[in-house]
Amino acid sequence: MLAAFVALVTWFGHQIFDFFQPPADIITLPSFVGQTVSDADAQSHRMHLTATVIDHATSDRYPKGVVMAQRPDAGTKVRQGRQIGFVVSDGLVTRLMPDLRYQSMREVGLDLERSHLQLGNVRYEKSDIVPAGHVISQDPQPISNVLEGDKVDVVVSKGGQQTIRVPNFVGMPIDAARAEASKLGITLGQLVWTPLGRNGPAHGIVARQNVAAGAKINAYDPVSLQVSAGPNESGYLLRQVHILASVPVPETSTPGQAVKVTLRVTDATGAYDAYKAYAQPGQKMDFVISALGTSVVDMYVNDVLVGETRLGDEPKNVYRIAPKKGAAQAPSRHP
Repeated sequence: MLAAFVALVTWFGHQIFDFFQPPADIITLPSFVGQTVSDADAQSHRMHLTATVIDHATSDRYPKGVVMAQRPDAGTKVRQGRQIGFVVSDGLVTRLMPDLRYQSMREVGLDLERSHLQLGNVRYEKSDIVPAGHVISQDPQPISNVLEGDKVDVVVSKGGQQTIRVPNFVGMPIDAARAEASKLGITLGQLVWTPLGRNGPAHGIVARQNVAAGAKINAYDPVSLQVSAGPNESGYLLRQVHILASVPVPETSTPGQAVKVTLRVTDATGAYDAYKAYAQPGQKMDFVISALGTSVVDMYVNDVLVGETRLGDEPKNVYRIAPKKGAAQAPSRHP
């Protein structure tokens, strides 16, 4: 009976002890938040726990590589050997603002999604240059540094004048034609300086136009002008062309990495690089190209040909205008 009594008392004492003091393999999780991943791993190992990174997230509070959350939470009682999950901060992730100008709203949405940005305020304005439903301007500006999650405000075109009647530019000096086009909201396209021979109009006078006078066009439809190079001039046509080039995204490029862009013009004078430098994929570049005779513009990205734009072809028999008596026999190369 004495032995039974001692055993009963001993068992009861163990129960009371276990009630107030959990077994050695049960531990209370500390907070790992604010520790580096390596420090949190080391502490977990000392407590006979296993740790793993379950997610990453941007944070303006915790630097990159620091634990910003844990699963289970601090204070939870777990057994030794339990796996603990860490959410680790990527810090503030900066990106280059994509160039949204001239894009449709659908294209804007896709670009913002790829860059982890959000669409902010959308404002609509009339524009005689940008077609309706396409972006006129943006804030932040293209190729500036932004943070993931930032909002981007855009100004979108609601179109300009529905139709404009094209005036007769023929016979006008080119400066007067430019002023008239600006007043009417007409976009001028190619200006082709043409050697029209000894009976041609004076230098700088518009000789022909495309679109014809009297036609009705949208404000952003271009009208090209053929301008006289001057009497007694013969030789190559000189074209002045506005080009809006968008840098394509190479399949092998790393997001945010600049690519080498070359715009090479080939004309009657040979080949030359109008642009050769680094640019961001998606960036838009404005150029006014002057080219002599039959001419083409090639775009290379990382030395790979990605596009070709033909500016124009030299018409046949352009050199067969007979010069005045005593004039030089060789045609002028520069009207």
